[in-house]
Amino acid sequence: MVFNRTTIVLLVALLVGGGAAYLANRYLRSQVEEIEARSKVATVKRIVPTQTLAKGATLTAKNVAVRDVPREWAISNGITPEQFDRVDGVALAYPAEKGEQIAWAMLEGQRTPTFSARVTAGRRAVTVAVDEISSISGLLEPNDLIDVIVTAKQGTRQFAFVLLQSVKVLATGTKVQQVNDAPDGARRFFTTITIDVTPEEAREVIAAKEIGKVTAMLRAPGDHGVVSSARSDAAALLGLVDAPAAGGRGGVPVVYGGRGGPIWVPRLNADSSASGGPTPSRTGAGG
Repeated sequence: MVFNRTTIVLLVALLVGGGAAYLANRYLRSQVEEIEARSKVATVKRIVPTQTLAKGATLTAKNVAVRDVPREWAISNGITPEQFDRVDGVALAYPAEKGEQIAWAMLEGQRTPTFSARVTAGRRAVTVAVDEISSISGLLEPNDLIDVIVTAKQGTRQFAFVLLQSVKVLATGTKVQQVNDAPDGARRFFTTITIDVTPEEAREVIAAKEIGKVTAMLRAPGDHGVVSSARSDAAALLGLVDAPAAGGRGGVPVVYGGRGGPIWVPRLNADSSASGGPTPSRTGAGG
């Protein structure tokens, strides 16, 4: 088959065009994948200027905007949209570039956010008063993770259980309380711990403070493991009484020689003995 020059030129043009289309499609696909990957990155909202602001410029709703910043790039003391009402009309102590995150330290007077700014939407801050021992001798620090343990009394029995697990400590503080029954008017130091909880957990903590003693159990950083929250008899935990038998069976354990474990024999009451009912047989060592 003989190809003339025109046919050859057309074939070359088709090959070049096809290659260009393939490369263009591949490039566009990579750009789309990059944009999609970028959209999946966790972001936080920060206040940024819409134009470069000089030192002394006043922050207003007209010269700032809200920007989504990747969490790993966000500065810890950056101003959030929820905090803007406290900086509206405040002058800058340092210049700010367009799109740069505005930090509290950049403001005149270095105003700091109120404590409520540390509580995220939908969460609650609850303060619990615990004694020095219960607060791990006052060594707790903000951002520590703790388990909240409650010991309560029911009748003549003491119970201990885990109320909350892996709770973040927002703040700690100390106050002095007079102890009326202490000799010479001695004073005891109580530490207050403010923790970050949900509204439902806040109600549980408030109720727990009314019925028992609250103790903080410190966790290692990043430890979010789950521990048993089952209620335990405090006396049984200390070995002061025997733990209840499995299944709640009542009776006297009688151990027969050569058997693998105890056999439960029903306990006889006074009525059955008086009526000539069966009496427990004596068991020998050989069974």
